[in-house]
Amino acid sequence: MSDNGSSNGSRGAAKAEEVIIGDEKNAHSHYVGEYGENGAHVLDVHQLSAGDAGVKTAADGVTVLIPQPSSDPNDPLNWSPMKKHIILAVISIVAFMPDFGSSMGIITLLPQAMQWMKSQNTIQHNLVGNLFCLGSGGLFTVWLSAYFGRLPILVLFTTVSLGTAIWCAAATTFDSYMAARILNGFFSIVAQAGGLMFIQDIFFFHEHPRKINIWSGAIIVSPYLGPLITAFIINKMKWPVAFWVLTGLTGLCWLLVVGLMDETIYNRNIPRERQAVPKSRLLRLVGVEQWRSRHQRQSFGQAIMRPIIAISKLPVLLVTIYYFLNFAWIIGVNATISIWLTSIYKFTPYNLGMFYFAPIIGSLLGAAVGHWLHDLVGKLYIKRHNGVITPEARLLIIWLASPLMAVSILVLGFALEHTWHYMAIAVFTAIQVAGIMIATVALNAYLLDAYPEGSGEVGAWIVVGRTLGGFMATYIEINWVQKSGLVNAFGAQTGITAAAGFIIIFLGLFGQKIRQKQGRMTFAM
Repeated sequence: MSDNGSSNGSRGAAKAEEVIIGDEKNAHSHYVGEYGENGAHVLDVHQLSAGDAGVKTAADGVTVLIPQPSSDPNDPLNWSPMKKHIILAVISIVAFMPDFGSSMGIITLLPQAMQWMKSQNTIQHNLVGNLFCLGSGGLFTVWLSAYFGRLPILVLFTTVSLGTAIWCAAATTFDSYMAARILNGFFSIVAQAGGLMFIQDIFFFHEHPRKINIWSGAIIVSPYLGPLITAFIINKMKWPVAFWVLTGLTGLCWLLVVGLMDETIYNRNIPRERQAVPKSRLLRLVGVEQWRSRHQRQSFGQAIMRPIIAISKLPVLLVTIYYFLNFAWIIGVNATISIWLTSIYKFTPYNLGMFYFAPIIGSLLGAAVGHWLHDLVGKLYIKRHNGVITPEARLLIIWLASPLMAVSILVLGFALEHTWHYMAIAVFTAIQVAGIMIATVALNAYLLDAYPEGSGEVGAWIVVGRTLGGFMATYIEINWVQKSGLVNAFGAQTGITAAAGFIIIFLGLFGQKIRQKQGRMTFAM
C-alpha cells in the first residue's frame, strides 16, 4: 500500500465515519467522554453538556468517537476501513500461529517418544518450555515496540519465528528440537502479545469488543486446529511433515506482514505540525523512520518500565491471576487429552484428529455468541446508566463464562474416570472452550477500556497469565492425575475455577474505586 493511497483513503474514511457536532476547532481532547480518572465513558452524544460542541461522532450521529481523531490524515484512526481491517486480519492470522505451532507438539510426542526412546512425559517438556517463552516473549514484544515502533518488531519477530519453525522441522535430536521449540515460542508470540496495541491504535472505543472477538477467536481456535491437522499428518506421514506445514504457514504470515502491514503508533500528545510525516514504507518496515522520531516517544529505560507500571495496577494483576487460574485447565486438558484418549479409548491418530473438531466448534460457537453478546451487554448497560459505560460493565458476561468452564471440567473428570462415551468428552470439551472464548474477550476489553494508554502492556500480561497457567498445568497434569485419579484432580481444578470467580466479583464491586485511587498508567507517551 503506497503512502499516497493511504492518505487518500484516510480522507475518505474520515468523511464517511464521522459526524461533527458544532465547530471542529472546539473539539475535546482524545479523552472525550472520560470522567476524570475513573474510566467512565459517555458514548451517547445526547448525554453531553451544551459545552461539548465539536465532539465527533460515528456515522449514526449518536455514538461519541473515543479517542477523538485528529485532523491529520496520517492518524491511524483516520485510515480507511479497508486498511484498518486488513491490518486486523493480518494481526489475527499471525496471532493464530504461536498456539497452533505449540499444540502440534501435543500429537507429535507420540512418535517422537518412540524415535528418541524417551517417555511421553519427558517429550512433553518441550511444550512446557515453549509455553513459558510465549509469556516472556510477550513482555519483550511490548517494551521493544514502545521504543522501536510496532512494525519493525513485528517484522523482526516474525522473521525469527520463521527460522525457528524450519529448525523444528529439521531437528534430528530431542535437545535440538527442544531448543528450537523454546525459541519459536519466544518470537512467534508477537501478534498475540501486541494485538491490543494495534486494535487500540486504529479502532475507536465502541468498536473494540467486536475487533477483540475476531483477534481472540483466532487465538482460541489455534491450539485445536494444530492437533487436528497434526493427527491426520502423522497417521500417514512422519512427524517432521507437521512442522514443515508450520513453516509454510509462518512463511505466509511473513509475506502478509511485509506486504500489507504499516506502522500504527501515533503520539496524540503532540500537535499535528510536530508529527513525523510518513515517507517510505520500506524505511518503516526496517524501523528507520521510527528510529528518527524516537525522541517523540519514551526513552529505552522508560519503555522497559511500562510492563512493570502496568502490573502494579491491581486490576491488571487480578485479571492476570484470574486468567492464570482458568486457562491452566484449558491447556491442561488440551495437552493431555491425546494421552487419555489413546490409552483409555484406544484412539488412533485419525480418531484424535476427528475429536479435535469438538473444541474447534466450541471456540467458533463462543466467538459467534460473543460477536453479538458483548455489544448487547454494553448497550443494555448504557441504556440503564444514561449513556455512560464503565470498564466493569465488560465483566458482566463472565457470569456466563465461568460456570460453563467449571461445570465442563467437573464432567470431563467423571467422563474419563468412568469411561463414558467419548461424545460426552467431546461435548464438554467444546463447552469449556466456548466459555474461555467469551471470558477472553471480556477480560481484554475490560483492561483496554480501563487502561487504553497501556494497551500493549495489559495484553502482554494477559498472555503471561495464560502461558504460565499452561506451563504449570502441562508440567503437573499427568503426574497429578496418576497420583489422585481423574475425578479428584479435575474436581480440584473445578474448585479453583469456581474460586477464581470471586476475583470478578471483587473487580465488579471495587474495580472502579481501585482504579480511581491508583490513577492511570503514567507513561512518557
